[in-house]
Amino acid sequence: MNIPLAERMRPKTPDEYIGQEHLMGINGPIRMAIERGMIPSMLFWGPPGTGKTTLASLVANHLKKPFYTLSAVTSGVKEVREVIDKAKNQTLFGQGQPILFIDEIHRFNKSQQDSLLGAVEQGTITLIGATTENPSFEVNAALLSRCQTYVLQHLSKDNLITLIERALREDVLLSNISIEVKEFEALLRLSGGDARRLLNALEVTVNALRGSESPIEITNKKVAEILQENPALYDKTGEQHYDVISAFIKSLRGSDPNAAVYWLARMIEGGEDPKFIARRMLIMASEDIGLANPTALVMATNCFQAVTVIGYPECEIILSQTVIYLATSAKSNASYMAIKQARQFVKETGDLPVPLHLRNAPTKLMKDLDYGKSYKYSHDFPGNFADQEFLPNAIKGHVFYDPGNNAREHELRQKIEAWWKTKYKK
Repeated sequence: MNIPLAERMRPKTPDEYIGQEHLMGINGPIRMAIERGMIPSMLFWGPPGTGKTTLASLVANHLKKPFYTLSAVTSGVKEVREVIDKAKNQTLFGQGQPILFIDEIHRFNKSQQDSLLGAVEQGTITLIGATTENPSFEVNAALLSRCQTYVLQHLSKDNLITLIERALREDVLLSNISIEVKEFEALLRLSGGDARRLLNALEVTVNALRGSESPIEITNKKVAEILQENPALYDKTGEQHYDVISAFIKSLRGSDPNAAVYWLARMIEGGEDPKFIARRMLIMASEDIGLANPTALVMATNCFQAVTVIGYPECEIILSQTVIYLATSAKSNASYMAIKQARQFVKETGDLPVPLHLRNAPTKLMKDLDYGKSYKYSHDFPGNFADQEFLPNAIKGHVFYDPGNNAREHELRQKIEAWWKTKYKK
């Protein structure tokens, strides 16, 4: 049987695993869990080809645990229950707690996901789910709360080159052939950060050159000639999924409605999930427009609800309307920057005490300790405003929100300055 190179090169031990250093490095959480021999139920979220399936099988092999694999595309509640029944028997007879790996777990509906809850909660199985979609949206809250979520990233250029060099050095077939990679760029570009695509491209190139030259020299030109392929208009499971959505959001942010509609059309023609598109517009409406036009978030929310109810083909009209509205709207990232700066400030300053006048005083003891004393109830003052301090004393007067340069936020700046005089002036 002709086993593909990507399959032949699957790592068997943690030391052989390439990439995801934040998870599998010396102090990485998954590496440490493997070494301790105790792993939690986990969700691996990341683009295709980043090692989700490989990592799951590596964990099972290294810990010598029974390993079951299901695909959410072809499996349902019946298959899940069959695996759980087998797992119960294995646990009963001391064979260890089995690992159930579910690929594309985001494709399971609520009832299918619910069928896993009892087994995960009782420890009958250790669940490892792989998804290319944000689990916050695609995995129900009950299951999500029982699993640790880890984010896998595209492999770096150095990771990909290491994969190629290791395959040439260690693969049972390629190691017996004299091969020199003169140029890596074409292979890396075709891979799009996907290890599987990279190794497949390498194997096809080597097979095409065998017999015609020795030693085999791999160059960008030869790779381009051998792997002539007209890429799909839009690959919703590969690199283009991320590149096109990036171009789409940047077109919206850049106020170009024509480009934004073009990238929208690319995604629609490629069969992209309209909820995915609408979700990204929801984020953009707050991150990049915010208080410059608060109605943008209302539009984006209504768009998401509408496409969820309607679906293709009619929802493309709603998507287009919202795209054009967001692209032509005034822009501000002031709210986005405010929370980023505030969170960073919290990390740096720690848990500063809440000023006494802002504390709740439900008991007599708390009142005796001056909790709530001197608090000014805003509605008791003209204009519903009372000049008082709301930040911890150590950071009073610090500015996080700096209104953007647009008509609406110019009004907000004037209002803030009228209230606080020079206190929050940058």
